[in-house]
Amino acid sequence: MNKIFKSNSSSPLGVRGLRSGLLVLAGLFIGWIFFHSPHKATDKQQVTTEAKKQIWTCSMHPQIRLDHPGKCPICGMELILLQNAETKIDSNAVHFSKEAMELANVSTSIVSRQKPVKEVRLYGKVQADERLLQNQVAHIGGRIDKLFVNFTGEAVHKGQLLAMIYSPELVTAQQELIEAAKSKQSQPEIYEASKQKLMQWMLTENQIAQIESSGKVKMNFEVYSNTSGIVTDKRVATGDHVSEGSVLFDIANLSNVWVLFDAYESDLPFLKVGNTISFTLQALPGTNFSANIKFIDPVIDPVNRVAKVRVEVSNAGGKLKPEMFATGVVKANLNEFKDKMVIPRSAVLWTGKRSIVYVKQPNAVEINFKMREIELGPMLGNSYVVESGLKEGEEIVTDGTFSVDAAAQLAGKPSMMNHDEPKTKKVSSMPGMDM
Repeated sequence: MNKIFKSNSSSPLGVRGLRSGLLVLAGLFIGWIFFHSPHKATDKQQVTTEAKKQIWTCSMHPQIRLDHPGKCPICGMELILLQNAETKIDSNAVHFSKEAMELANVSTSIVSRQKPVKEVRLYGKVQADERLLQNQVAHIGGRIDKLFVNFTGEAVHKGQLLAMIYSPELVTAQQELIEAAKSKQSQPEIYEASKQKLMQWMLTENQIAQIESSGKVKMNFEVYSNTSGIVTDKRVATGDHVSEGSVLFDIANLSNVWVLFDAYESDLPFLKVGNTISFTLQALPGTNFSANIKFIDPVIDPVNRVAKVRVEVSNAGGKLKPEMFATGVVKANLNEFKDKMVIPRSAVLWTGKRSIVYVKQPNAVEINFKMREIELGPMLGNSYVVESGLKEGEEIVTDGTFSVDAAAQLAGKPSMMNHDEPKTKKVSSMPGMDM
């Protein structure tokens, strides 16, 4: 037996078979180590899971959402990585990436409480102060022998000689005065009556005294200006016959002027006597004026549907001329809306029945905006008072609101044109036929 065993163990075939078996076992063991490593399997599973979580979208068309990179099927732009699919988001919110916000010029701001100030813009004209308008009249009938003011717009001063009038009645009255003066000691009543007659025709004491002392009848009667100002209308010419009380000139004193603004019915509740109006004139660019409201017309013009708002301005330098166009602004404090929230006008989309804004969703991994209906108060120039629908500290879209709304419409989310949540509808090939 020992001989047999030795001869078999030392046989070349036996040794070679043993070595082959050992090599096979070693190869299987090494393969098991490499191909069944728990770390490799876990890494591979993690990579696969992450790949499944990735979503790609378009910067200009956020409704495009694919699970692989590529180009947008609408505009052809390269898709960008959006988010992980497992992130929980509001199904009614519209999603934007940072790149999409930059391309669409979308910006946001924080809602805050402010002191509401209503800005009312008014348009009007400079007018002459009606209290400083004078009509220069002829106090006696006669013929215009000479005019010393010959054109409209000429400046005159109080007491300036304007015209000479020949009046037969005046000649007769002077003769009566001269005769009565001769017997004024014996008949003072007649003398005083003739003197009063001349004074009623606006002759001065000096003029009457000169007639009495000279004993000569004046053929022409002087017409003197009773105010200083600008001749706004010249109504007579040399040689014209006028009657007692006829208007010769219209004279306006422009040392103080009015600025009359047109206020619409909707603006009147915010205007009060005493409010300050800051205004500018087209003819004087760069010059700012300020005055207080002195009068608000209690009657609405039935044609233009406006009421006149009047301010009074000193015009010592004569820069303000009647009929100049003026643009004014009144800033009225709305105490009844104190501590209300105020948002920019650009943040609001108005449909005619509803006022909506887009609110940024808090605690979101990506940028999400959701439409919200709000109730507005009065408009404050470039902003609105918010009655309800927003809370202090919320973030809303203030620029690019239409772009956000357009993205919501394309994605089938609630928007300005689609208030209700999207519903599943049957698709039909022809009207009235369901597929």
